[in-house]
Amino acid sequence: MRRTVLAVTLVLGACGDDSGRDSAGGSSVTVNPGTISLSGGSAPTEGGMTEGTGSGGPVGSEGGSSGGSEVGDVDTGSLPKFDFGQEPDVAAPEPDSGCTKVDLLFVVDSSGSMADEQVTLVQSFPDFVTEMQTKLADTDSYHVGVITSDAYPFNEGVCAIDGALVTQTGGADASNAVCGPFSSGKRWMDEGEPNLNMKFSCAGQVGTNGDGNERPMYTMQQAIGPGLNGAGACNDGFIRQDALLVVVLITDEEDDHEQIACGMVAQPGSPGEPADWFNGMVAAKGGVETNIVVLSLIGPTLNPCPALDKCSGGITGAEISPRIVQFTEMFTYGSVGQICAPSYKQFFSDAISVIEGACENFMPPL
Repeated sequence: MRRTVLAVTLVLGACGDDSGRDSAGGSSVTVNPGTISLSGGSAPTEGGMTEGTGSGGPVGSEGGSSGGSEVGDVDTGSLPKFDFGQEPDVAAPEPDSGCTKVDLLFVVDSSGSMADEQVTLVQSFPDFVTEMQTKLADTDSYHVGVITSDAYPFNEGVCAIDGALVTQTGGADASNAVCGPFSSGKRWMDEGEPNLNMKFSCAGQVGTNGDGNERPMYTMQQAIGPGLNGAGACNDGFIRQDALLVVVLITDEEDDHEQIACGMVAQPGSPGEPADWFNGMVAAKGGVETNIVVLSLIGPTLNPCPALDKCSGGITGAEISPRIVQFTEMFTYGSVGQICAPSYKQFFSDAISVIEGACENFMPPL
């Protein structure tokens, strides 16, 4: 199998100094137990099917006899030889297993309290991709894209909509730059990107001018749905049915129907409930739940972050997000980590084993 090395070039200038941020901090990973093996057997060997042989020689041989023989007064040497014995054993083809393609989608909260978390994300990205590439040795194709938690106004033209991949950024705390063109020729990065870390650093720092009514569950489903992935659409070709989907969600607030105090207006959040979000994601991947990995960096219910003080305009801490936790843990391959951790490197490193398990048990589409 051809193996393409995913280009990774660390650009420290885009991310700032990473010293002192390698600690795991409060990072934690919760893996939903009960991984289901769907492969039905071991991975196929590169040699393919082996031709079996019976006791009389290889399939199609004449039983090893070189001449005719006489039975009574009949010369059988010129008669056709029919084999009525046991068919020779032929090795059955081994089922395909493992993923050769990965679609990696980052859903980044662009609201006013997310500047530090976006920097932490882009600083942790290079190690994450490098380790994934090392562990998934047979995966030779990657798509990498970023969306925000609302309709991103700094995208160009008709793609300033919910779920469209980010190709240029603007506003407070953003890189205020055009991130492309990408080597894919599309609105997403791939394994051939010569400056992957620099391009991701541009796209991942989406700024803090986003809507305070975060809707990450809605934009995520829009991003992977057929509407935006069709020919000529904003995410044309990004999501592939024969690829493992890995979603990284990073938000410091719950996605809910919330009535906020302090004179602020109600926040409706994404439509639906956690089960609806789950069903929508699974449907978009052909009904195969185990072909999806969800990694949520949020305010977890266990070991929570310091509270996010919305009324005083606080920008540190995170709101506890039980609905997003519930959604994440519905997946066989779902993990929850702390968004308030000083670095996400340990969370991503621990999550590699989750991605490995999903890749090994990947079920190709029918």
